[in-house]
Amino acid sequence: MKKNKISKSWVIRQRRDKYVRLSKLEGYRSRAVYKLKELDEKFKIIKNNLNILDVGSAPGSWTQYLSEKSKGSKIMSIDLKKVEKIKDVYHVVGDFLDNKNQKMITDYFPKKIDLVVSDMAVNTTGNKNLDSIQTGELSLTAMHFAIGMLRPKGIFLSKIFMGSTFNEIVENAKKNFKESKIFKPPSSRKDSKESFIICKNLR
Repeated sequence: MKKNKISKSWVIRQRRDKYVRLSKLEGYRSRAVYKLKELDEKFKIIKNNLNILDVGSAPGSWTQYLSEKSKGSKIMSIDLKKVEKIKDVYHVVGDFLDNKNQKMITDYFPKKIDLVVSDMAVNTTGNKNLDSIQTGELSLTAMHFAIGMLRPKGIFLSKIFMGSTFNEIVENAKKNFKESKIFKPPSSRKDSKESFIICKNLR
């Protein structure tokens, strides 16, 4: 009974959500695209002719936006779930945390990466503290990988949740990048604990 109530509530919220409606109207795979769009508009992240890695890419709306906005770029996306093909994008189905897949990414970008974006998050358990910790660990893993792969003026962008790992992520960002900002896009739901960290220029 409780599951049915939650499911019904989710359906109602989706129908009322202007970003869900807009994403369908504009042909994007999820409302999440507007978070990246707002981040890009504020921080000028995406340009043409970049090497770009999209981590945790399913269902693919961020990859769609990257492909449209960054002309002439070399783009790879990776996710545990299969992502429907997007033009001029190399899709990998697999676990980003797997060393084999990280080696594949390194081999695909021999000349380093300009931009790493991560919208990775664990499947929610209902325990907000646990979800925050696990998603924070994903963000830290993506950041450490990005530090080794980015060009000196490269950019790392990642979803983070408020919680016990928040300060550790911020400290790592300050230690390894000259610029780091936290931003919650307008399209991010008010009741969500998510924000995004934008890191620029390696130290």
